[in-house]
Amino acid sequence: MSKVAISSPHAPKPLGPYSAALRTGDLLFVSGQIPVDPSTGELVDSDVSVQTRCVLENVGALLKAAGLTFDAVVRTTVFLADMNDFAGMNEVYRTYFSDPYPARSTIQAARLPRGARIEIDAIASFESGASGVERLD
Repeated sequence: MSKVAISSPHAPKPLGPYSAALRTGDLLFVSGQIPVDPSTGELVDSDVSVQTRCVLENVGALLKAAGLTFDAVVRTTVFLADMNDFAGMNEVYRTYFSDPYPARSTIQAARLPRGARIEIDAIASFESGASGVERLD
């Protein structure tokens, strides 16, 4: 099965030897995104709501580069530095997805890259549809 790396100038460059997103077959695997402003490369230093919005915009940029929308996402994993941030993350998260929501795990991590409060990875399906409500500017 072939693998195709997906990137976007509207998403941060990977911090190491990995692809920002990778398509194989009918699946797109989006690597964990942290709240990095793609235009500056700097961590967005704010509360978890602002960081969550930045992370999901980065995920969305990679989905868009692959020709997908958030409607194609079937699974996410949310890593929080502090589980007390769950409610704030969830309020923003729900604005990017619609019913039926993706399957999801939320995990408290001892430490995230660059001191981020949140990281989210995603799996999207090309079979789920490349059409849907566009949620990016």
